[in-house]
Amino acid sequence: MELHLNRVDYMQVGVTSQKTMRLLPALGKKATQKVAIADHDGILTCFGMKKGEAVPVFKTLPGQKIVRMDLGGAVGTPQEKIFVCSGSQVRGFTKKGKQFLTFEANLTESINAMHVLGADLFVCASYIYNHYCDCKDQDYYLSGDKINDVICLSSENLTRLVPVLACQDRVLRVLQGSELAYDIEVPGPPAVMEVYSKDGGEEILYGTTDGKIGLVHIGENSAATKWEIDNDKKKGGILCIDTYDIIGDGVNDILVGRDDGTVELYGFDSSNEPTLRFEHVLSESVTSIQGGCVGKESYDEILTATYTGWVTGLTTEPQKAEVGPGDEVRMSKETQSKVEALRAELEQLQVKVLQGREQYQQTSQSSTAVSAVPIFSINDKFTLCQDDASYSLTLEVQTAIDNLLLQSDVPIDLLDVDKNSAVVSFSECDSGQPNGNFLLATYRCQANTTRLELKVRSIEGQYGTLQAYVTPRLQPKTCQVRQYQIKPLSLHQRTHSIDQDRPMNRLGLVGQFSFAEIHSWVVFCLPEVPEKTPAGESITFYFHNTFLGTQLEATYCKGEAHFSSDNISTISILSDVLSKEATKKKINLNISCDIGDESVSHTLKMIHPKLEYQLLLARKVQLIEALKELQVHEGNADFLIPEYRNILDESADLLEEYKKQPAHLERLYGMITDLFIDKFKFKGQNVKTKVPSLLAILDNYDLNSLLDFFNEA
Repeated sequence: MELHLNRVDYMQVGVTSQKTMRLLPALGKKATQKVAIADHDGILTCFGMKKGEAVPVFKTLPGQKIVRMDLGGAVGTPQEKIFVCSGSQVRGFTKKGKQFLTFEANLTESINAMHVLGADLFVCASYIYNHYCDCKDQDYYLSGDKINDVICLSSENLTRLVPVLACQDRVLRVLQGSELAYDIEVPGPPAVMEVYSKDGGEEILYGTTDGKIGLVHIGENSAATKWEIDNDKKKGGILCIDTYDIIGDGVNDILVGRDDGTVELYGFDSSNEPTLRFEHVLSESVTSIQGGCVGKESYDEILTATYTGWVTGLTTEPQKAEVGPGDEVRMSKETQSKVEALRAELEQLQVKVLQGREQYQQTSQSSTAVSAVPIFSINDKFTLCQDDASYSLTLEVQTAIDNLLLQSDVPIDLLDVDKNSAVVSFSECDSGQPNGNFLLATYRCQANTTRLELKVRSIEGQYGTLQAYVTPRLQPKTCQVRQYQIKPLSLHQRTHSIDQDRPMNRLGLVGQFSFAEIHSWVVFCLPEVPEKTPAGESITFYFHNTFLGTQLEATYCKGEAHFSSDNISTISILSDVLSKEATKKKINLNISCDIGDESVSHTLKMIHPKLEYQLLLARKVQLIEALKELQVHEGNADFLIPEYRNILDESADLLEEYKKQPAHLERLYGMITDLFIDKFKFKGQNVKTKVPSLLAILDNYDLNSLLDFFNEA
């Protein structure tokens, strides 16, 4: 079933956070609904549509930035009270804009997630969950990792309220009072949750930061996963979800908003599996999504709010054909007056801009001039992508970007991104100097670019800082700097368990360090480890290497730490970095290593398929030019053997793949070289003189020859 939705832009407010736009309940069955939206200026705006115009119902005064919104009301009545949180304060407004609640949650950190259910209020700061009933403290829970969202289930089948926390460590934590009842592993860090049925129930939809969606049935003591949708097309992470029957088949459809601007609608087929029925791409991240009726009664639509505050509808209402049989454009009186009003408004704005410029010029040249730097918001995300072992850097600015300078003091590769239309140029770097640069790249953006996506790949063992200098199209010229840490084991990702049957190498540390100190060192070495020191006396984390598939187990407590990995190089990097960190703090470490020789051949066998594939790809790419010349010379390619004809047929795809993975082969060579050096380093031997022989074997690659070389050396 094909679904056609037409885009309508309603209005723009300030920069918005996730889940800060809601539709108030309709007064009649097919009546239009009011829209409530809150922004970073602290303004809560409520508006409705009248004769195609957005008419304000109420607007609050500016204040502290609003980061979440929810609707509430007495159980069984329309949920039309608006609750917003800013800082550690929750405020409640009626649908007419009258403030009836100001509640101070007394949290040391700002609230970043909130859910309202009847008289119950659930709020979360980074790691802390609080439950209040009638503004009185009920329950408290300290999470093991950062909390991204909170929701509470209530239904006839449940004997109690069931709060659920979406946590950064790829887990949904289900609570009972102030205790953890159980947790559910999900395939990515969950960013957002929504109850599948608006009338309550036990099914929760979740969306992850790496773009996956799932439905989980939550019980009081256990949970069951109903289905999961993978992110095969590498779309953006999910920021918002809603359910609404827009197709009209009596089943709630799933509405999804992503951080790359994609809006999706999933319907259900006869086998009850979600199927993508509609997709639309906006130019910026979608922070809130709702299904309802806004523009015109009886016409359903998907309403979205974007990062820069645009409220946009994708409506089922057909757009009027404006062009008649002749050449002239025929407009209704309503449309004509709208166009005239917009023209008048545009002229007024142009006059205001000119006056503002003149005023700025005069004040900047006066003797008492004070330079005023324009302030602008940046929404940035630096995440490890599991599929291609690269880091995705997304920068979104509330105004158009002029240029971006990337600077790195560690070796990193820039990878190609299809969505990126900016022109990149590289500057020469002096990486030989102590504080030299390894990368200096400038991206010049097209006129209306507000969002930029880049991909970089780091080398494990080399750590430092990547800096992004963002210059928007603003006068006077201004720039903001964002810093991102490239960690020693940057390609490792948190996981829930590891294969204990693999041959492992072990590193043990004993010394006069506290639990907080060893935890801070682990945070320095590895990504996806919570900054906060875990509760309890000891902790175990599991990781897997997204590039090679090797694994790491880290267990530590006060005065003692143990690390196990099937890759010697991982143990070598940890040993070097942790020794340096301890030396900085003047702490003596007793380091013990247990190295298993069989782990080396195991790691080489894991590298083998990747190396073989890259060598074959490189050989095919080398042949393309010569084969094309032969084809031109002979007039056709019929005389070539099938293998060579295939290379010619696939030449565009092969070149595209090779271009997208620069230095892939060199990376694999580097890893094998490091493995060779590290194996003998732990035996007290320096084998750097044998590296040329190793590279010669790699150039004429054969796995058995390589294994023999490692064993004989």
